[in-house]
Amino acid sequence: MLSSLRRSARERPASGFNGLAAHLRFTFASALALLALFALLRLGLLLFNRELIGSTPLASFVEAFGNGLRFDLRLTVYILLPLLLGVLSMRMMAARGLLRLWLSVCASLTILLGLIELNFYREFHQRLNSLVFQYLQEDPATVLSMLWHGFPVLQLLASWGVASAAMYVLFGWLERLTRGAPTVCETGASRRGSAWYTRAAVFGVLILVCVVAARGTLRQGPPLRWGDAFTTESMFANHLGLNATLSLYDAAKNRFSSHRDNSWKATLPVADAQAITRELLLTANDRLVDAELAPVRRDFQPPADGQLAVRNVVVILMESFAGRYVGALGSADGITPNFDRLAGEGLLFERFFANGTHTHQGMFASMACFPNLPGFEYLMQTPEGGHRFSGLPQLLGARAFDDVYVYNGDFAWDNQAGFFGNQGMKRFVGRNDYVNPVVSDPTWGVSDQDMFTRAAEELAQLDRSKPFYALLQTLSNHTPYALPERLPIAVVEGHGALDQHLTAMRYSDWALGQFFDQVRDEPWFKQTLFVVVGDHGFGAPEEVTEMDLLRFHVPLLLIAPGVTERFGSRREVVGTQVDVVPTIMGRLGGEVRHQCWGRDLLSLPADDPGFGIVKPSGSDQTVALIRGDRVLVQPKEQPARLYRYRLGGEPAGERIAAAEDQPQLLRQLHAYLQTATASLLANTSGDRERDAVPLASADGPTEPPRTPSQARKASEG
Repeated sequence: MLSSLRRSARERPASGFNGLAAHLRFTFASALALLALFALLRLGLLLFNRELIGSTPLASFVEAFGNGLRFDLRLTVYILLPLLLGVLSMRMMAARGLLRLWLSVCASLTILLGLIELNFYREFHQRLNSLVFQYLQEDPATVLSMLWHGFPVLQLLASWGVASAAMYVLFGWLERLTRGAPTVCETGASRRGSAWYTRAAVFGVLILVCVVAARGTLRQGPPLRWGDAFTTESMFANHLGLNATLSLYDAAKNRFSSHRDNSWKATLPVADAQAITRELLLTANDRLVDAELAPVRRDFQPPADGQLAVRNVVVILMESFAGRYVGALGSADGITPNFDRLAGEGLLFERFFANGTHTHQGMFASMACFPNLPGFEYLMQTPEGGHRFSGLPQLLGARAFDDVYVYNGDFAWDNQAGFFGNQGMKRFVGRNDYVNPVVSDPTWGVSDQDMFTRAAEELAQLDRSKPFYALLQTLSNHTPYALPERLPIAVVEGHGALDQHLTAMRYSDWALGQFFDQVRDEPWFKQTLFVVVGDHGFGAPEEVTEMDLLRFHVPLLLIAPGVTERFGSRREVVGTQVDVVPTIMGRLGGEVRHQCWGRDLLSLPADDPGFGIVKPSGSDQTVALIRGDRVLVQPKEQPARLYRYRLGGEPAGERIAAAEDQPQLLRQLHAYLQTATASLLANTSGDRERDAVPLASADGPTEPPRTPSQARKASEG
């Protein structure tokens, strides 16, 4: 008897709760609240980035919100799983307090991601992706400093707290609203609640409905996919259709699984892929060697009339130097007067693109001559980044060139010292090596003018009996922007959210001009090839094709004695950062063995429009082949689409419905990515065999590269 009474007490619902019907009402109301929250977050993202709306019609955004509802339904089903399972248990249905807490926590997390995404999308024109985890793996102090100084952290945290509290109150109100009316006289049946078979039947119906909702489609085959949001002509509208939480979850799966699982999958026979790739890369000046060991290793003999009277090389990698705002490339905004002046002294490539949209990719593509591949976007931090590549350190190190790498920041970021030291560079000058800098930013380091001033000093001190190459990398044009309090340039206005970014770009341009003015009278100046190239662009209001080409478009400028006399002042040939090294080697002259995944842009046939293969940073696996004035975009698991694009002061893109050579372009894109990925995994991407003598020495171990500050500490110790 006693046990029976205890069991009856356990099964009795809370006051005012009458079982299954009330629980279903609470579940349905919670689902509506979550969907409304997701729609509001999407609306907030739209309004925060309203400068990207442009001429997009309202119908496109309505369609985007409709697509978004399908993704939101999937997430809603996942969040409601405890409530759905609760149908099977009266005790779980009665635990309204725990269910309310669960819903509030889930809502709070989605709000946090939605607030983070406001500035994330403004910066990268991407929904949350693996870049989030990439930054989490970097130096925590630097990342936290970047966030604190670059974004309104307190306002975002306050908004998060208020919105989370509001959702907790809302779920509490819904819980009370959906309770059943208390009965005056309860029967035994009402105390026990609905029969188990009733609850089981309801649970079966709910599961069926939720499966359909989670799939997001009634079609046969795969469920709702990322590409299903891309139904309009506006990339901004298409991105709005995605769900931040689901996007980040997919990125986490790719990020924390084996990176090889997310690499480019072979679609062509190996022999066919290699043949197509070789046809793309090899010219009349190349002779293929070691064909059975390496895909594109060749001996390159540049034309004799293409050699310049230079012995030194200085590569200047400009942070976020977007071609869209370079005056010499068509911008009327007056952001880059110094670069524009320098462009009048050299050869400017008008259709040049970064291989990725992150400095990391710009560095290894420009200096190591290797492309940005799906699954290896952060190559310098992966085991494959330890391979020997066929880049500038290897090729010029073999010619006994001296070297120096001057940078504003810390070489630990992105594993720069480790990667480039392994490639053969020996001298590094970073943030800890500056004395009394004009700017000492707590996040990144010193300003661009400090970097260029120190670079001029380092170049003047190099041994004049040896040729040298140098890498100078700027950083001020990166959030939170290391700028002096009293700017030597006018602040940019009239570009909305981009004003601060463009002001930093104008300052970097000023520092670049100061550097050239400082070194112009040096004895080595007229013996030097200067290569000025952007590491990547940044988001502009115009989105040119779904690849957003303005985030890739950067200038490439060559300044050297005789360069304009021999090659003119402008070139429209398409190129990317992997073409930098071969183009440099072509100007130095002499036969060189390499396995660069680009070509000498100045020794191509006159009828060759050039090509480039690009991919955004992060977990977005969309890739593209740019050839002439067209770009073939290949989204993951979606049909490829061909566009015609226009750069300059009025950039634009238009879809090409059909083209006879589209299948050929698609095969070239697939072949190149497949072959490069296979070569990276097999460690056959260098200029010699894997078992060859290491670059440093065959006689014994060598001392790792040291910064000047490390050298001083060693000598003082």
